[in-house]
Amino acid sequence: MSCSFASNNTTAMIHDNAVASQAIPRTNGIAKQGEPAPVAQPPQRTLPDICYELRGKIDAFLTEDITNDNVLRNVQSQIRVSIGVIEEALRQYGLDHLSLSYNGGKDCLVLLILILACLPTCISPPTSSGSVVAAPSEIPTPPSQPPTSEPVESAHSFHTNKSLQSIYIVSRHPFTEVEEFVERTAQEYNLDLKRYALPMRPALEAYLLDRPAIRAIFLGTRRTDPHGEFLSHFNPTDAGWPQFMRIHPVIDWHYVEIWAFIRHLNIPFCDLYNRGFTSLGGVTDTRPNPALAVGEGASKFRPAYELRDDDEERLGRDS
Repeated sequence: MSCSFASNNTTAMIHDNAVASQAIPRTNGIAKQGEPAPVAQPPQRTLPDICYELRGKIDAFLTEDITNDNVLRNVQSQIRVSIGVIEEALRQYGLDHLSLSYNGGKDCLVLLILILACLPTCISPPTSSGSVVAAPSEIPTPPSQPPTSEPVESAHSFHTNKSLQSIYIVSRHPFTEVEEFVERTAQEYNLDLKRYALPMRPALEAYLLDRPAIRAIFLGTRRTDPHGEFLSHFNPTDAGWPQFMRIHPVIDWHYVEIWAFIRHLNIPFCDLYNRGFTSLGGVTDTRPNPALAVGEGASKFRPAYELRDDDEERLGRDS
């Protein structure tokens, strides 16, 4: 990732995430007539509620004794390293100066879950045998940064009305399924999501104008992604782009490990993955992965999580 000047008055589609409206009773998609008004829904869960629940899931997974599944054992190791990166970023920058690049894809979904799971203990991580934290020698350190003007917030003091700041850079021709999934999960995970229908560079420029406190952004980039080969866990943006620290906690995860994490923890994911899509772009440059085609004619496809080879992940992408 890398960023050009864009005005605050840009005509891009930009909006804050809104609370979902209450559902009307329906049968097979048709509103029922004469039904009583729907019962008021319980209030949306707070960020601490979400974070502690996810932390419990992660800790439980990391204490599982997995002796017959090499992939899941590797996922446990990957989690420890990634959480070390995330917690170092939280200590270095503080939650108010961090954001997540989120487009509803599998990689940033895993990253979102890991970030939220880190928040309860990002200042004083556990040191018991069940700790998720990497050993000190394994925790990467970002390049030296000037200190923030505000103290880094304690993980135990984040407020019930807090949200994780996030940016969604929309494809030129987005899938309806992706748009709906991003909207739904932004509500579910309490994201402070800003949406930009712009190319990446002006979108980032506009976002930093809207959120000038942001100093670092989490990205779900992996080693096999375009331009991902030589990235490390912490990389400043290139010259000519808006200046912030890029953080890549899942850079060394393999494709099968991403899916093993999602499925083992029962994390809901975008339905396009069930239809053979393995890497999500826009409707004009993305199709189901031919490596997952069933029989002749390529009209049916196996789900994305059945693909095994990193090198085949982007066979359904034109770019």
